[in-house]
Amino acid sequence: MAQTVEMPLWVLILLVAFAGVTFASHFLFPSVRWFFRRRMERAVARLNARLDRPIEPFKLARRYDMIQRLVYDPEVLRAVTAEAQAEGIPENVAFERARRYAREIVPSFSASLYFGFAIRAARMLSQALYRVRLGHFDETLNGLDRDATVVFVMNHRSNMDYVLVTWLAAERSALSYAVGEWARVWPLSRMIRAMGAFFIRRRSRGALYRRVLARYVGLATDGGVTQAVFPEGGLSLSGGLQPPKMGLLKYLVEERSPDARDVVFVPVAFNYDRVFEDRLLVAADVSGGRRFPARISVIARFVLWQIWLRLRGRYHRHGRAAVSFGAPLSLSAFERSSPGAGVEDLAETLMARIGDEVPVLPVPLVARALIRAGGALDRAALEEAVADMLARAPQAVPQSEDGDEDDAAAVTRFGLQTLTVRGMVSLEGGRVELVSGERAMVRYYAASIAHLFRECSES
Repeated sequence: MAQTVEMPLWVLILLVAFAGVTFASHFLFPSVRWFFRRRMERAVARLNARLDRPIEPFKLARRYDMIQRLVYDPEVLRAVTAEAQAEGIPENVAFERARRYAREIVPSFSASLYFGFAIRAARMLSQALYRVRLGHFDETLNGLDRDATVVFVMNHRSNMDYVLVTWLAAERSALSYAVGEWARVWPLSRMIRAMGAFFIRRRSRGALYRRVLARYVGLATDGGVTQAVFPEGGLSLSGGLQPPKMGLLKYLVEERSPDARDVVFVPVAFNYDRVFEDRLLVAADVSGGRRFPARISVIARFVLWQIWLRLRGRYHRHGRAAVSFGAPLSLSAFERSSPGAGVEDLAETLMARIGDEVPVLPVPLVARALIRAGGALDRAALEEAVADMLARAPQAVPQSEDGDEDDAAAVTRFGLQTLTVRGMVSLEGGRVELVSGERAMVRYYAASIAHLFRECSES
């Protein structure tokens, strides 16, 4: 036992390395993970004490555990068997395919990143780019059932929607979004996943993929995770509300357990004096397709350009961005009041409620007045048309602490100035006219509030 053993130096280094890895994996790493896990649990406990809706354990589960739970779900396993039989492949191959889908979908939520970075960044970016306004806020939202799963259902005007609602809902809970392929860009994808978002393939038609996604949404809903959903399925190309798509909404309703907690839908409506992706969206609408490069890179480039303008002393904010929160709709109450109603009926009801909450802003008001007049108005007639719409609008122009004027003259002046600076209208001799080739752009902003006046056919 006391004999000397000779060995090459490289073998000794290899043995020491293996011993070090074994020690770290069995003793050091578990202790470190336990230490940081305890710190995270204490931080989450402090967060939950101030949040209206505490972060549910489901959202805090380890990503690996959640993936395992998802791929071994009985319905996913049945879908794996069906996939193997349909394609004539071994079940283990189909199972690995399901596991890959689960890895794509399941997020890796970090409370410290979400509340320590994302909320602050969202607030700073929103306030730097816009005069942010909170429109209507239904008081019944303060008395929501704390055991229910809350789902924010929203119209989709811009990629800034994510930023605004993340900040404005920060005192209530951490939101979980479904994000498309546009966000699967390294390193952005890691940060988005850590903020609780889950990735979906919007163009996937595979039965196995849809089953994995459906079960994840069902498990998250049963687990009480606060979610944010865009029923329109994508950005509005026309500027107005789009027909709802059933995808995620169908999963929210049909994948719940029979004895699961209630789901409460909160309608949220956005509107902007300027949508950064507007020209890309309008061009796609004119071409008749949905292929457009309105990805997060559009926002990133725009933000970098604004930073450059600020450094040169030429920066200005881009009007108002407003968000309204409407009266909640309980799924169980809806089912009791509308026996036999399907997901389509629920979607139509939710879209109607979202539409009722769309904020009225200066640029859409001026744009609508010009479109209705055929593209030209005297300044006095324009102001009169705006005053008439303000008198009939379901909601006033949202205000904030800095006391923006909201009378017809001030609203007309601001909306006209914004459209003139962007080259969409011209003002000569007291007459306002649409610039040639900009009618589609002006119509885009007018469409955002047209439904509030129950007039959908405008020239």
